[in-house]
Amino acid sequence: MSEVVLVTGMSGAGRSTVSAALEDLGWFVIDNLPLALVVRVDELVADGSHDYPGIAFIVGRSGGVQPQALLGVEQELQARHDNAKILFVDAPDEVLIHRFEGNRRRHPVKAATLADSIADERAQLSTIREAAALVIDTGSINTNQLRRRIVETFSDASGRQSLRVSLVSFGYTYGIPRDVDLVFDCRFLPNPHWIDELRPLSGLDAPVAHYVLEQEPAQHFIDDVVRLLEWQIPAFALEGKSYLSIAIGCTGGRHRSVAIAEEIRRRLGIESAVFHRDLAR
Repeated sequence: MSEVVLVTGMSGAGRSTVSAALEDLGWFVIDNLPLALVVRVDELVADGSHDYPGIAFIVGRSGGVQPQALLGVEQELQARHDNAKILFVDAPDEVLIHRFEGNRRRHPVKAATLADSIADERAQLSTIREAAALVIDTGSINTNQLRRRIVETFSDASGRQSLRVSLVSFGYTYGIPRDVDLVFDCRFLPNPHWIDELRPLSGLDAPVAHYVLEQEPAQHFIDDVVRLLEWQIPAFALEGKSYLSIAIGCTGGRHRSVAIAEEIRRRLGIESAVFHRDLAR
């Protein structure tokens, strides 16, 4: 059965990028369809002969999302598909202001100032954000990273399981990701940054991974995290959670968190790649 996702969120947060990434995965994607037609189109597509891996409706391009109407559509879709969900893309206000000023686009919500438009839209969409199965914050990632995040979340490698688990490495210097569920801090480990021959490398390189993972505190930390997740992941699945995002942080997001996130992924048997948010900084 195809997965069905209603993609919505703040204007300027990246709905177009999400749409393009899902199309690249072979999804049936339809943009800016009136909510009144969504269920009917879903019936036609889902009952057709083409077996799409997923169906995505990009909602709210024109800024006219009615929260109760959208939630009603979600309920109707869930009656047809157990895996119908809302994906909400978001970003901090200051990031959205910068994006709109940079591309000189007019915000779809009319107000006295751009900041007022963003504030009004955020208030309008608050109930949808709360109801979303997956929230992706694009404030600290670029377009290519968002595409990669979508591919890693919705690709076949992730499977069509009741709970999809993803891992994110990050640097505390650049802020904690706002869209993750669990955060683990590995800054207590010795930092490869202070070793000249390791500084230019990353946690994906064998010398750095060996340096980090061979330390007894690192093994103790990984053992504890994996044991915790081995019973928490099934518990989250039983509660009906659709997505679980786990973040591992170090100072800069290049060495320790990268190596440890990759090792946790390996031990948990997660097939999708880890999203290394700050690796290129």
